[in-house]
Amino acid sequence: MNEQLELISGQIAGMDPVAALRRLTEQYPGRVVFSTSFGWEDQVITHLIFSNDLPIEVFTLETGRLFPETYYVWNRTLEIYNKPIKAYFPEAEALQRMVDAKGPSSFYTSVENRKECCYIRKIEPLKRALSGHKIWVTGIRAEQSPNRHDMRNLEWDEGNQMIKYHPLFEWSLDEVKDFIKKHNIVYNTLHDRGFPSIGCAPCTRAVLEGEDFRAGRWWWEDQSKKECGLHATT
Repeated sequence: MNEQLELISGQIAGMDPVAALRRLTEQYPGRVVFSTSFGWEDQVITHLIFSNDLPIEVFTLETGRLFPETYYVWNRTLEIYNKPIKAYFPEAEALQRMVDAKGPSSFYTSVENRKECCYIRKIEPLKRALSGHKIWVTGIRAEQSPNRHDMRNLEWDEGNQMIKYHPLFEWSLDEVKDFIKKHNIVYNTLHDRGFPSIGCAPCTRAVLEGEDFRAGRWWWEDQSKKECGLHATT
């Protein structure tokens, strides 16, 4: 797999994101997929895909606990581009069993319960969304969190047995925001209110000045690692 990664990495080296994405769709027709949570980076990538008619399926995880502002961006994106965004929902029986047994806010009571909620609402639906695909495109950037500095823009995802491509990996936040302004891209207004990373409403708060990028995610837990499992690197 390292040889395949190096081969693809060499082929897209020096390409802008659109050219690289197009090359990947040519190599893996019908098997490139992009996951959006409607944040800054994802809106940039969605714009690149939709405005260039790239044959990439765009999907989102509808956890049932998203912010109203996120739903607004979702709706406006559909209206602006007139392109489909596929929604993947939690498996109903698993979700009902958890809520019946532990209530709607069990994730606050222990790390294990939070991980269970993330698995049911995000991880399991993600596996369904990725099934049958070869390339998973994401909005990850290197500066978003310390453990992402060690990643590459193209990497092997062992857990999902597929290649991940991060087209904005080397972009700064200022570059992302400048692109959004230049192209008048709709974005989540929570970003303007101190939310650099936006997930489920009960698990996300604004970040205070001087705090880490992901300090607003699961803030009641250990601050050393802020991932839910979607983008595990080990």
